[in-house]
Amino acid sequence: MTLLCHELKMNVKSLWIWAACVGFSCFGCILLFGGLRKSMEGMADAYAQMGTFSVALGLDRLNVATIEGFYATEVALVFAIGGAMFAAMTGAALLSKEEEGHTAEFLHTLPFGRIYIAGWKYAAMAVLVFFFDAICLLWILAGFWMAGETALGLEFWLFHGAQLLMQLEVGSVCFLLSSVSAKKQTGAALGFSVLLYMMDLMCRIVPDLEGLRYVTPYYYANAADIFTRSEVEAGLAGIGIGVTVVCAFLAGMVYKKRDLQS
Repeated sequence: MTLLCHELKMNVKSLWIWAACVGFSCFGCILLFGGLRKSMEGMADAYAQMGTFSVALGLDRLNVATIEGFYATEVALVFAIGGAMFAAMTGAALLSKEEEGHTAEFLHTLPFGRIYIAGWKYAAMAVLVFFFDAICLLWILAGFWMAGETALGLEFWLFHGAQLLMQLEVGSVCFLLSSVSAKKQTGAALGFSVLLYMMDLMCRIVPDLEGLRYVTPYYYANAADIFTRSEVEAGLAGIGIGVTVVCAFLAGMVYKKRDLQS
């Protein structure tokens, strides 16, 4: 528990900065909807007929002139990319920062095993992701309230539940990366999160790349799909849970056996 509290304290500044930036961006987009509603009504049909671009962003299935359609196609994208980047950056730093900052020698003189240390650091990553989502949700709900829009229904909460799972999956993969690296791979982690989004776009546009849906968590956490179907694709979400568990386990095993630099 001491390690958990320490990691939360060390990362609280980053948490507030990322949550404020992403949350406020979503908040601002929702407030903009009131002024854009009339212009969106005239452009909705045009957006829906933009071919593969419409398919990739869900504009062919949702009406951007409604708050649900606007949120799913515009606001949700900001939250999804921002959340994945935060999770990736956080996961990629928690273990490797000890070697990069030359604090591993001190940390491992304490009466804690490496599995114990890795476990609490992983718990810190999960808690930070949870608080990030909670803070952003407060911004988003405040935006709906100030814009005078009614609260969204089941699809809204399904989307944010899928996003939480997606962020934990991305964070877990990057946590595994952190366990094998002696330096924080922040750039690689951020690039990885963006690459996963590009995979989602490609598998929706290019039929030959449809198999990428099993690789990228953006597919099962896609807002347009969830708002259209009112459900999360269980099979792909199950793969996401499996990847999360396996990466967390492998990170502990690898970190236990590595020859750490002091």
